[in-house]
Amino acid sequence: MNALSPSDAAIAETTSETVRERLRAGDEIALLDVREEAFFAAGHPLFAVNLPLGRVEELVTGLVPRQTVPVVVYDNGEGLVRPAIELLRQLGYTAVSALAGGLDGWRASGGEVFIDVNVPSKAFGELVEHVRHTPSLSAEELHVRIVRGDDLVILDARRFVEYNTMSIPGGRSVPGAELALRVRDIAPSPDTTVIVNCAGRTRSIIGTQSLVNAEIANPVFALRNGTIGWTLAGFELNHEASLKAPDFTEANHAKARQRAQELAEKTGVEFITPVQLKELESWTDRSLYRLDVRSPEEYESGHLSGFRSAPGGQLVQATDEWIGVRHGTIVLTDTDGVRSRMTGHWLRQLGWKHVYVLDDWTGLKHEIGPQPVLLARPLADIPSISPADLLAQNTEANPPLILDLASSRTFRAGHVPGAVFIIPTDLVGHPDVLGARRIVLTSPDGVAAQIAARRLVENGVEAKVLEGGTAAWKAAGQALETGLSQESSLSNTVDIYKRPYEGTDNAREAMQAYLDWEFGLVSQLERDGTHGFSVLET
Repeated sequence: MNALSPSDAAIAETTSETVRERLRAGDEIALLDVREEAFFAAGHPLFAVNLPLGRVEELVTGLVPRQTVPVVVYDNGEGLVRPAIELLRQLGYTAVSALAGGLDGWRASGGEVFIDVNVPSKAFGELVEHVRHTPSLSAEELHVRIVRGDDLVILDARRFVEYNTMSIPGGRSVPGAELALRVRDIAPSPDTTVIVNCAGRTRSIIGTQSLVNAEIANPVFALRNGTIGWTLAGFELNHEASLKAPDFTEANHAKARQRAQELAEKTGVEFITPVQLKELESWTDRSLYRLDVRSPEEYESGHLSGFRSAPGGQLVQATDEWIGVRHGTIVLTDTDGVRSRMTGHWLRQLGWKHVYVLDDWTGLKHEIGPQPVLLARPLADIPSISPADLLAQNTEANPPLILDLASSRTFRAGHVPGAVFIIPTDLVGHPDVLGARRIVLTSPDGVAAQIAARRLVENGVEAKVLEGGTAAWKAAGQALETGLSQESSLSNTVDIYKRPYEGTDNAREAMQAYLDWEFGLVSQLERDGTHGFSVLET
């Protein structure tokens, strides 16, 4: 009898009921949706993590660090599950199965389906407001106060890049985890009203409630519905604002840390030493996530080896972008003791059972620079081409086909002149790729390009990769093209779900529909029954 080929091998199945049982029991499980983000955002289980098939090899190690954890894969009938499972097995994952019946099977079994992205955090934010009655005011009320010249500060809890794109007039960038650390120095007078905003609702609510929990002396309010609410009320937003928070003072730092410690203890955050960290790292039955919750700039200036950069406000807002295993173990660190504790107290309320804070870096290895790329296997040895040589070839009569594996958002912002956008999943089998005489692959840092090149070579297609990716092209002083047209794309841009709260060109109807959806999330949580959220009430 001939040995089974990978495509003939049996695929184990896990029922939706079993997945929900593990979620409710607090057992580790990774539920992976291997469709592109636009399809994922159209409907998925609450704790599904989006990991498109073409990005599995690039991202799975960071999201799912333990290769023996139960991994359940699904799609919606697109035929992506089998190749995803075969790839995961090749990468060393030993407990991989398909969700019985896929997304339709989940629905048919009574499982709740959620739209949008980062839904656990957004639903949790709505629950926090529902339970704690988080104080808020409308765009109209804030506008009146601004015009009147009231003593107030407006703190934007999003990432700086989002704030810089569009912001409330007079606002300053104070990403979520920075609020409790810096607010006393931003608004030293207890008479100053503090307004917290984001684009929609979640980070406004969590940021405001963070300051309420931190027991600052100031009146504090969330800007109801954020920049969306401001726009729907007919007010203009600022663009390219750059105001940031000042450094914190020692006296205010001490106050912030003391209260953060109380909140962490009250919610069950635990504190570990370097020796205990090494013990956690030695355990083989836990999925361990080591996360530095400071700003990306602080992280790059020096961080602990093995820790990834996960700014605390974004980690609470989009936990599923860093942590792919529900009920995994989380170790947080910083250099001030406030951001890690405030982040930890929220993660505990979000249902993460094992949340630790590491303060002492003594004896642990330090690194500088950006976080390393985590891969399950070494990159293939693929022929490369330098930026200078590609520039020369690009001016020939028959230039090579340059395929850019960046996200459509990143491609649109800047790419090698003449490059075309393609989703990694579409690469093998696309007629334009198969018919090309010469192919050069690129991606932001070159990693996705090398992974994709391996797939092409395995399918008999010769290709080279741009050394260092598009970043190296730019570093060499070469210009980038911007935009994404039908002529510069071999794939539909379904890799990105267009958020109704991002950018400056959103339709009013879409913004209002988004708010209406958020209002209904608490009811969806009740129907779902797997969330395990527990809001701190005092």
